[in-house]
Amino acid sequence: MATTTTQTGGPTRLAVPQTKRGIGEFLLDQRAFVALIVLIIVFSLLSDAFLTPTNLITMTKHVAYNAILALGMLLVIVTGGIDLSIGSIVGLSGIVSGVLLQGWELSIFDTTAYPAVWVVIIVALAVGGLVGSLNGLLITRFNVAPFIATLGTLYIARGAALLISNGSTFPRLQGDPELGNTGFSFLGVARPLGIPTAIWIMVIFAVAIWVLVTRTPFGRHLYATGGNERAAQLAGVPVRSVKMRVYIISGVCAAMAGLIIASELTSAAPQTGNTFELNAIAAVVIGGASLAGGRGTVKGALIGAFVIGFLSDGLVMVGVSTFWQTVIKGLVIVLAVMLDQGQQRLKNARAAAVAAQSVKRDLAAAHTGTR
Repeated sequence: MATTTTQTGGPTRLAVPQTKRGIGEFLLDQRAFVALIVLIIVFSLLSDAFLTPTNLITMTKHVAYNAILALGMLLVIVTGGIDLSIGSIVGLSGIVSGVLLQGWELSIFDTTAYPAVWVVIIVALAVGGLVGSLNGLLITRFNVAPFIATLGTLYIARGAALLISNGSTFPRLQGDPELGNTGFSFLGVARPLGIPTAIWIMVIFAVAIWVLVTRTPFGRHLYATGGNERAAQLAGVPVRSVKMRVYIISGVCAAMAGLIIASELTSAAPQTGNTFELNAIAAVVIGGASLAGGRGTVKGALIGAFVIGFLSDGLVMVGVSTFWQTVIKGLVIVLAVMLDQGQQRLKNARAAAVAAQSVKRDLAAAHTGTR
């Protein structure tokens, strides 16, 4: 690595050496995108139907659920937290929509309410936000560790779904024209401009969160909180408020995914969303976010969701057993974490090398100045 000298009327100063990134490090930085391309190539060779337009749209629709969950999880993980409750919120929001669409008995007034679909959607999203606010309250006000707090709300939300439904499924959520509550199927079945509504919702959520993260003070506060919480507090960042907001957003994202799934299936079951939180965490980690906080991007989370979705659907298409699918997904997650740790070690080694060269440069300048 060449250095040059300049004369400025004082001691001779060496130019700061410029480090160059190799192709290996570039591929490591883009590992999620590379993995997605590899998956597409491999499954295209194994199945002629994989790359057909119809199948790509279907797979992307499946990705949309995980992507919306991953976007909410991304915000939580960037702050250094974790949200294990989102899978249960998926099930709870579906059950709430089922109760409202099939009639909410108001015994006090001796009547049954059949709210319009837009009311059902708002109430279900509010329920998700409520569970998220409970997570945030436990973590910020009572200093409960995120893992424990969200593990508790995982059981609370799942139990609530079971209690409300009495363990049964709510079928036939199409609504009734006479009751004015039709249109719920639009979320999961309709295809505006030939593209499923779920994909449009995924795009809207992605754009909204990208703007929130990259174009607002909240985004700066988000990364500051995850990078060094104590330093962020000293700098005036409202750390508690930031954490509360990210858990509320995560809950709303989970509720939206639950509504889409219930709409597509035209039924709501309390068991829906089981282990979905693991897919969301996997997507965020594969996308390059650090579980220690302070690092992660919307683009990475989306690509990670596509990797998880295309991998799952591709394995199904080539006839791999469900048991092996779980094993392979686990191996992918472990590999993603190992690559992330390797990348961080490489960056730390480069930073140490640059620091050492800077010290040598200063020593050389000092030695020249004493002559």
